[in-house]
Amino acid sequence: MAAYALQIAGLVLGGVGMVGTVAVTAMPQWRVSAFIGSNIVVFENLWEGLWMSCMRHANIRMQCKIYDSLLALSPDLQAARGLMCAASVLAFLAFMTAVLGMKCTRCSGDDDTVKGHILLTAGVSFIITGLVVLIPVSWVANSIIRDFYNPIVDIAQKRELGEALYIGWTTALVLIVGGALFCCVSCCHEKSSSYRYSIPSHRTTQKSYHTGKKSPSVYSKSQYV
Repeated sequence: MAAYALQIAGLVLGGVGMVGTVAVTAMPQWRVSAFIGSNIVVFENLWEGLWMSCMRHANIRMQCKIYDSLLALSPDLQAARGLMCAASVLAFLAFMTAVLGMKCTRCSGDDDTVKGHILLTAGVSFIITGLVVLIPVSWVANSIIRDFYNPIVDIAQKRELGEALYIGWTTALVLIVGGALFCCVSCCHEKSSSYRYSIPSHRTTQKSYHTGKKSPSVYSKSQYV
């Protein structure tokens, strides 16, 4: 029962992490800026994401524009686009692998050893996905903080941490925890399987020992008759 509860918890965390990975990849709030102009007070929001940039002036609806070319992105955002796309694919594959290894599914048979190996693969995949998500999010956050405290960079070009980065850190943590749960379940399956196979071998040894001990008496009686 405890192993099944861990499977459900790991699957829920993996599903949340998969949705969060896709959401972070699509969100435009990676870099956010809000400043006041020098001549006239104008409140302006600027969002920069992996696929588009959005801008909103005071009392004007948000306007978004897709990047015309990959070269329009900074190097950290270019790397983040590739890594986040790879993370989205890995998260989906890890989630489907975890579903196949669940105790309630029959697609992979009823062998607990096979299911344990499948869950171990899913757990490792979730952990790798979490690390892949963590790398671009931390890289972009580091470049934002570095430019923010750089006096050479103009104040209009400085950016702040967007909501996508915070969601990305949370998503990476959820994926790693979900993968760790699946790895624990796999270890429990291996221990239970090894214990289950060790008991019959011990009983068989005792049975053969007693059989060998009684056989001489049987032969002696037959020979006596």
